[in-house]
Amino acid sequence: MNSRWKLSVLLSVIAVSLLAGAGSASAWAPAESATIHPGVMTFTGGSSFLNGAGQCTANFVYTDASGNVYLGQAAHCSSTGSNTETNGCSTKSLPIGTPIYAGDLVNGGIQNGTLIGTLAYNSWIAMQQAHETNAATCAYNDLALIKIAAGQVANVNPTVPFWGGPNGLAAGAAPLGERVFTYGNSILRGGVSVLSPKTGASLGEGEESAGWSSQVYTVSPGIPGDSGSAYMNGTGDALGVLSTVELAPVPASNGVGTLAKEVAYANTATGLGIKVAPGTTAFSATPIPPAP
Repeated sequence: MNSRWKLSVLLSVIAVSLLAGAGSASAWAPAESATIHPGVMTFTGGSSFLNGAGQCTANFVYTDASGNVYLGQAAHCSSTGSNTETNGCSTKSLPIGTPIYAGDLVNGGIQNGTLIGTLAYNSWIAMQQAHETNAATCAYNDLALIKIAAGQVANVNPTVPFWGGPNGLAAGAAPLGERVFTYGNSILRGGVSVLSPKTGASLGEGEESAGWSSQVYTVSPGIPGDSGSAYMNGTGDALGVLSTVELAPVPASNGVGTLAKEVAYANTATGLGIKVAPGTTAFSATPIPPAP
């Protein structure tokens, strides 16, 4: 075997190895036909809220250093505490490995979700394991990751419906006055899709959040079931995750966790090298028309 042929074989082996490690995210499903994407309803622990599963809305798609694919939701979506228990350093959650389903409403009717993967990371669980004591972190770090099953990866697209993007990851919380864009799909909207995309403005950081959260106001506001949904800033970067419906400073405003800090915490806790996957269609503040 000559040296040139040996080199060719070696390069081929390396290429196959790299594709095997990262191939799960090497080719996304077309945005118009993908069934797993930002904005789908997620059901934690069951296929529908009718069987006791908590319903939330997915935010962004993520990949790790090994090429695995994840879908984000809020950590509190797997909470086993009451609605008033919001401290992530003390409230209990369903365990890592809990099955998670996803689906959309069809013609306003309830559709059971399809099993897409399992709970792989929950910031509340991670903070409790780390014995986190920082009050702002405990109150506002609200991110969970669903590891997509191998058989479902081909159905994933990272594009945010209606707006496109994300283009990247925002550096921090949204400053006062910055325009924000989101897509929420609460079951309470009964499948009325015109109510899902929303835009509005940031009211700035709350002093007590220490950069972990922004207050935002959109028309219409996020409602229960939108929890976990994606927010982008004016340049289409992934800004945050819907965490709370607020009564102050503006009634019906929302608390949006700072994704850059949440992802950094996840990577410190897991070492996975989680990154936000960019959309296959670039973000546009002008709504993107549907495919013909």
